[in-house]
Amino acid sequence: MSNQGKYIYTVSQLTSSIKIILEDSFPNIWVEGEISNFDRPSSGHFYFTLKDEKSELRCVFFKGSNEKVKFEIKDGMQAMCCGRISIYERRGSYQLYVNKMEPKGVGALQLAFEQLKERLFKEGLFDDLHKKPIPLLPERIGIVTSATGAAIRDILHVLDKRFSNVEIIINPVRVQGEGAKEEIASAIEELNRLDNVDVMIVGRGGGSLEDLWAFNEEIVARAIYNSEIPVISAVGHEIDWTISDFVADLRAPTPSAAAEMVIAKKSELVDRLDEIEKKIINFPMDLVREYEQRLDEIEDGIGLRFRHYMELKEENFKLLSEKIQILSPLGILDRGYSISFKLPDRKIIKNSQTLGKGDEIETRVSKGSFVSKIE
Repeated sequence: MSNQGKYIYTVSQLTSSIKIILEDSFPNIWVEGEISNFDRPSSGHFYFTLKDEKSELRCVFFKGSNEKVKFEIKDGMQAMCCGRISIYERRGSYQLYVNKMEPKGVGALQLAFEQLKERLFKEGLFDDLHKKPIPLLPERIGIVTSATGAAIRDILHVLDKRFSNVEIIINPVRVQGEGAKEEIASAIEELNRLDNVDVMIVGRGGGSLEDLWAFNEEIVARAIYNSEIPVISAVGHEIDWTISDFVADLRAPTPSAAAEMVIAKKSELVDRLDEIEKKIINFPMDLVREYEQRLDEIEDGIGLRFRHYMELKEENFKLLSEKIQILSPLGILDRGYSISFKLPDRKIIKNSQTLGKGDEIETRVSKGSFVSKIE
């Protein structure tokens, strides 16, 4: 059969043509499926397969785009991927070139938050054992937040009202957007290097989950955990919780609340000092009264012990007297026996053969004695 008049494609030509058709037909689509065969080589690109019960689709997620993904991608995860369909010409296989990924059923940031929270919890970063106490009266307070936000104004206003002459060191940072997490972590480390800060407030005002995200970054969490200075986390509003809150030594519901928690009111401290002063003035007399009461207690205790001691001695004396009475010869007389003595030397008569006619004897009975003569 002749091929005259027919156009014959090379493999490359056909593949390129199909590529153009696919790219024109599917320039930007969302595809949902289960992730499997996830691979992340040293290049930083992500390679994986999206599959359902009937089909599979090869996917590639290049480094420049996947760096924006906050959550950890795992096999078995249900995900929605946005990208374009094209041909990998070398193999002649079509695949999805992903530029955005969202987990199905939960927001990407919320998933990333839960994943990091679980991992750091297992590492022990949230343990109470590692939390440092907040000093009662710090001389120098460090603050890591934006220099232009509402948070710094609120903190300074509250501190001025509570204790106007406390020293404050502000290390200004970006609290959202590109580079914010690095600046916050560096600021915490810088305040530690000063070696003269007693306590630190780290935070910002309210906002969306995206706005607060810098305080959910691992680099910030580890900077707080490694801080030798006690850290109060004050991010957003009372309902907002961040990873920083879990790692910090103390969590404040708002920046203003952090300022109230970091130092007592000066007036309250003055009142406490007045109370202590009054106690000191009254202390000598109170001490004398206390010692007088203690002496009374000791005296009562000595009297009680002495009476108890005498009772024991008296009881012992009675027991000994009874034993002596039982063992005494006189005790035998009480039971009807008698003792006879030969007169005049009053030797006890133990043998009747020692007696003769005319001898006089004295006999002792229980009550009294009498003299008799041998006839």
